[in-house]
Amino acid sequence: MKALILAAGYGTRLRPHTTHIPKPLFPVAGQPLIDLTIRRLMDQGITAIIINVHHLHQQITAYIKSRNYPIPVVTRYEERILGTGGAIRNVADFLDDQPFLVINSDIVTDIDVSSVFDFHRQHGHPATLVTHDYPMFNKVWTDDNDNILAFSGTGQNLPPNVCCRAFTGIQVLAPVIMDHIPEKDGLVSSIDVYQKMIRSGLTIKAYTAKNHYWRDIGTPESYARAVYDHAAPIALAKAFGPSKFPPVERTLLAGDGSDRRWYRMVSGSRRLIMGDHGINADSRIAEVDSFVNIGNHLFQQNIPVPKIFYSDGFAGQVYVEDLGDTHLQAVIAQTPDPRKIIRIYQQVIDQVLRMSISGADGFDPAWTYQSSAYDRDLILDKECRYFVDAFLNTCLNMEISYADLAAEFQCLADHTLENAVTGFMHRDLQSRNIMIHAGRIFFIDFQGARTGPIQYDLASLLTDPYVDLTESIQNDLLDYSTEKLARLISSEKLKFIAGYRYCSITRILQSLGAFGCLSKIKHKPFFEQFIPVALKNLNLRLESSETPAFPLLTETVKNALILLHARD
Repeated sequence: MKALILAAGYGTRLRPHTTHIPKPLFPVAGQPLIDLTIRRLMDQGITAIIINVHHLHQQITAYIKSRNYPIPVVTRYEERILGTGGAIRNVADFLDDQPFLVINSDIVTDIDVSSVFDFHRQHGHPATLVTHDYPMFNKVWTDDNDNILAFSGTGQNLPPNVCCRAFTGIQVLAPVIMDHIPEKDGLVSSIDVYQKMIRSGLTIKAYTAKNHYWRDIGTPESYARAVYDHAAPIALAKAFGPSKFPPVERTLLAGDGSDRRWYRMVSGSRRLIMGDHGINADSRIAEVDSFVNIGNHLFQQNIPVPKIFYSDGFAGQVYVEDLGDTHLQAVIAQTPDPRKIIRIYQQVIDQVLRMSISGADGFDPAWTYQSSAYDRDLILDKECRYFVDAFLNTCLNMEISYADLAAEFQCLADHTLENAVTGFMHRDLQSRNIMIHAGRIFFIDFQGARTGPIQYDLASLLTDPYVDLTESIQNDLLDYSTEKLARLISSEKLKFIAGYRYCSITRILQSLGAFGCLSKIKHKPFFEQFIPVALKNLNLRLESSETPAFPLLTETVKNALILLHARD
């Protein structure tokens, strides 16, 4: 039994991810799909395989040559794509006088092809197409005798008792099929060939697959689902040990500002969280890589973060401990007593400072994306310019020139770094990224971490617009933090506090930029409600006598406040 794997296509629905990596080499559970398909075919009795290639053919051919399969596996390059029918005719010399299999390279399935061969040999007709009930793709009409009647339409003008199924991309063909495939320039579709054969009175049979797994990977969504279907059992076994798990129920969780999707997986009493960062076909470090590397590092340093049980960097999926749904913002909202609020925050600060120090120990800058450290360029571009472009101009339509504020922004960046007490920096340590689970505090969303001023995380925590702590509570917690830090490391109190003041400004600039982007560009109105608090906090920091004057920025923020109040 020989097989042809169709692998010449461009993978247009997966662009831009297929620009540099051909679709057949996309991994599923860490194994390139072409390899997964070849090994499954070998297990089911296939004795030789040919693969037609065109787009990025060198990569596929090089991969096949590197595998040293126990059966002949070769590629056949098409100078121009011939279509499914043309591809079959183009490998006629590879085939012999026995029925052969044709299978698409972009499907993941456990359909037993040896049973399809048996079915084909019994009926003696030229072609057997494997079909199944898949409503999204159902358009193959068959009668009670498994004869294919049509490949499109609504079933009108067909005999009674017809059934509509989907073609799986798997077919077994007799050598005589070559007589019906025309030799011509351009694409030749096998479906067009079959339709012509049916009109001429020949019979094309349908083999109906049941109780099987099948999924194509032709779109980012279907690829993500195929990876999930294979990765979820692996993640559950790593988290809870080998077991026969009940079916998994997957629920999409409400997201915040990130474009990532988060799901809760429930299998009986066992629960995990899956984060989908999207396909990462680029060789450069991506957000998912930072999440995994930094998360594993923090966990090994005994920092309270969710344990990562399994990840697939290419697919962008991570499977982590489920910490529930209670974040610090919700806890504080239900705590009216300021003394209790202070005690809760003191517990959080204890863990923040421990993370700032222990997290820096052994931290590898190569784990980070965007920049390896919190530096001047990051402050100016990702915080100051972000504030001008996304908040002042996009959100408030103020038409402010970044160049007019550039000198003050540069001064702010320099002062921020000059007064930095350097350590591990989470960089988004606000109340919605702090979970309370089983009476413990956990930090999430650490993928943006890097080395930098530890004052920044404290500023993120205390000036957090989601909570809006009073100035009195903020000052009490700042005093607590400086005293606590003095017991942990040697640092100058005045330098630490000065650095905190500057970091408070840069952090709020970043927050306002994010709120502007999320509300106006990404159309997430939830975040608009926090803009007044953030802008008020920024104005207070700029007007503080403890912070050197930034007159142009201060005036701009005052005007923004006036404009915001006028809108309200």
